[in-house]
Amino acid sequence: MNELTIKGTDDLGRAAEEFLKRKGDRTIIAFYGSMGAGKTTFTTALCNYLGVQDIVTSPTFTIVNEYKDAEDNYIYHFDFYRINRLAEAMDIGLYEYFDSGCLCLIEWPEMIEELLPEDTLRVHITVNDDLSRTLTWE
Repeated sequence: MNELTIKGTDDLGRAAEEFLKRKGDRTIIAFYGSMGAGKTTFTTALCNYLGVQDIVTSPTFTIVNEYKDAEDNYIYHFDFYRINRLAEAMDIGLYEYFDSGCLCLIEWPEMIEELLPEDTLRVHITVNDDLSRTLTWE
């Protein structure tokens, strides 16, 4: 079990760097956590660390946002919070994104759980009593 604690917003850059070093070669990363746990905030930190120049926002209504990192590689950022049917995820070409080999960062993956590939890296974000966040994954 891997564990990483984010002490506050000033610690996000370090946490993003550490997470990317420790995540292995998996490119599909699913972030689980309650509303306000920091899924979008951590996704933004990862994108910033990778050199994304665009403003990173949650794609709550568009389902997916596309960014390019400092090396011109695509990063796909999904938010499935408002998905009502699995067909909606399929309609955007979900497996084409997953099969691209590009980094896919997913918020609210529980809404499409049965569509996630077996090798998806499942990261759980927990809000601690001191408002720090702990990320755990296997």
